[in-house]
Amino acid sequence: MAKQYWLVKSEPFKYSWDDFVQEGQSMWNGVRNYAARNNMRAMSVGDQVLFYHSNEGLCVVGIAEVVTTAYQDPTTEDTNWVVVDLKPAKKLKNPVTLKAIKEDPELEGISLVRLGRLSVHSITPQEFKHIVKMGS
Repeated sequence: MAKQYWLVKSEPFKYSWDDFVQEGQSMWNGVRNYAARNNMRAMSVGDQVLFYHSNEGLCVVGIAEVVTTAYQDPTTEDTNWVVVDLKPAKKLKNPVTLKAIKEDPELEGISLVRLGRLSVHSITPQEFKHIVKMGS
């Protein structure tokens, strides 16, 4: 299966990139949106993930990697919800702001802008590579 690319959001005052790096690996839990859940179910080990600070910061700050496929969210007994495990791969040299993403014509169709409230997004390989280049 071809590698897929994703974007996950985290509020930095709850769980920041630095928290993630310090932990070394994290169970991505608490997702309670069906579209975001379906995206997590579609993740494969080795997929690349942009880590986005939401609410404050509003920027992509790093790259993570999927290390497990979806499994039952242990924080709930409701079998509708799943988690995946992620590990940090690389901090971006320069955070890529939402403003810069919105202003870039190459990113005009990105789901981060179209589906702003969604916490787990599927993105194209081109969008992923372009944002990483912007952050270099």
